[in-house]
Amino acid sequence: MTQKVGLAVGVVMDPIQSIKPKKDSTLAMLIAAQDRGWIVSYMQQGDLFLKNGEVWVRRTELSVQDDPADWFTLGEETLAPASDFDVILMRKDPPFDMEFIYTTYLLERVESSGTMVVNQPRSIRDCNEKLFATQFPQCCPPHIVSRDLALLKEFHQEHQDVVFKPLDGMGGSSVFRVKPDDPNVNVVLEVLTEYGAQQIMGQRFIPEIVAGDTRILLIDGNPIPYGLARVPQEGESRGNLAAGGQGVGRELVARDLWICEQVGATLSQKGLLFVGIDVIGEYLTEINVTCPTCIRELDTIFDLDIAGQLMDCIALKLAT
Repeated sequence: MTQKVGLAVGVVMDPIQSIKPKKDSTLAMLIAAQDRGWIVSYMQQGDLFLKNGEVWVRRTELSVQDDPADWFTLGEETLAPASDFDVILMRKDPPFDMEFIYTTYLLERVESSGTMVVNQPRSIRDCNEKLFATQFPQCCPPHIVSRDLALLKEFHQEHQDVVFKPLDGMGGSSVFRVKPDDPNVNVVLEVLTEYGAQQIMGQRFIPEIVAGDTRILLIDGNPIPYGLARVPQEGESRGNLAAGGQGVGRELVARDLWICEQVGATLSQKGLLFVGIDVIGEYLTEINVTCPTCIRELDTIFDLDIAGQLMDCIALKLAT
């Protein structure tokens, strides 16, 4: 494919000196962009600002390399209109707080000036990673979203073995499995809902978690044909790598591909170019749109170039 050379690429991310280069998906994207001759600039959230109706950025020249001991070099810092970029990668990790939302507002203004933003700011804002999955109930386990303690306890009584979690959590934090006759069910629900003040999600426990919580990556709605099963430690019900899960690569099966077919068109329509869905057994549990990971692990296991595929997709969209 003929690629446009010299694209100006901005990335909004966490402090680059603090990332884990062997595992960081954003670094993989930046290396792929640089390999294509694109000009990369680095920003954090505080480097975006609005002045007299126009969004500006404090951008820093960035070069990257695949070296775990020396993975980046920062160059000159300059002020420029954000519209100078051809594309901006929004790669800030949660928490999805008000500052995150304000950043999406600024990026939405930039997008309206003609700059491509990956993922689309409005969709990042609209698509809560737990709630968004429930738009595809045919793919999900039995679930409830409520802050009503009586309704949540009723759901637990109906399904007996249930996972409760906050709607804004990440990395498996504050995820509780509540088994039948668990004496702590009231305490768990009171803490998670802040005594009925905050909505949470309940899902019927999926026993297949012992084989892993599989992260599947999609580019413009099309799945990478391999996933990373995050297998929980013994005695643990969370497979998240951040919670100590072990990553095991596996080829997607028919049910995985069916789930991807169910969600893929919607992802593409919403401008969610790079997404990670989580599948346990036969069920979709989450759709991650803010800062999906696992590129590096899948590339290593299966000799892939997922970030390169994403950059090619971006180049194609910019050329059309």
